[in-house]
Amino acid sequence: MTAKREKENGIVETIKTVVYALLIAGIFRSLFFQPFWIPSGSMKDTLLIGDFLFVNKMAYGYSRYSCPFGLCPFDGRILASDPERGDVVVFRHPVNGTDFIKRLIGLPGDSIQMKDGVLHINGEPVEITPAGDFEEEYRKQGPVGYFPQCENAPVGEGGTCTKPRSIETLPNGVSHSVLNIRDGFFSDNTPVFSVPEGHYFFMGDNRDNSQDSRYSRANGGVGFVPAENLIGRADRIMFSSGGRSLFFLWTWRADRFFKAVE
Repeated sequence: MTAKREKENGIVETIKTVVYALLIAGIFRSLFFQPFWIPSGSMKDTLLIGDFLFVNKMAYGYSRYSCPFGLCPFDGRILASDPERGDVVVFRHPVNGTDFIKRLIGLPGDSIQMKDGVLHINGEPVEITPAGDFEEEYRKQGPVGYFPQCENAPVGEGGTCTKPRSIETLPNGVSHSVLNIRDGFFSDNTPVFSVPEGHYFFMGDNRDNSQDSRYSRANGGVGFVPAENLIGRADRIMFSSGGRSLFFLWTWRADRFFKAVE
């Protein structure tokens, strides 16, 4: 075999290896776990900007949105399992096609309302327990460079940004922390939302800084989310970096590595 032929065969084998690797990665991403970076502060302090996690796509079964670009060739869901209230879920936005991550608050048939900052489910207020303040440095966060919103604003860059934190317990016993930035905001008092069959109602844990089901799609929110738009459940943070770049090693948050999402 000539050197030219050996070189050509080497190139072909390299291409085949790359193609196989891409196919395996695509199958793994479509069927099992999808990587997800937290881009905004809407789920603080459960999830922080720069948290990296894998989304469990087996949790609720599969829809066309389980495949990259929504290309799975079927409608509805197969191997479907119902999500549970309180799950932290990644779903496809019903209008703009981006992936969002929020907490599941309302199930089909529920009525949801915020009254004076307290979540009401089916007419009953959930249990709220004060849990001190959430503190963070007032600086640009993540690649986009968002400044956090603060209850004690205005805060100079480098200062301490605080938000009151409470533990919210849902009717099924799931407890999680929620943050409050300001009182009397629209997000604190809403109309009653009646969740239709086949849809879910989502909210961010950072209640005054989340475009979620409390806001209509025309106003930048997500409205009610169809069941087929669910992609998977966030179970565990694998890695976390608080800086503008992954390569800023001094901004890595080792205490969040492999932390369970609650």
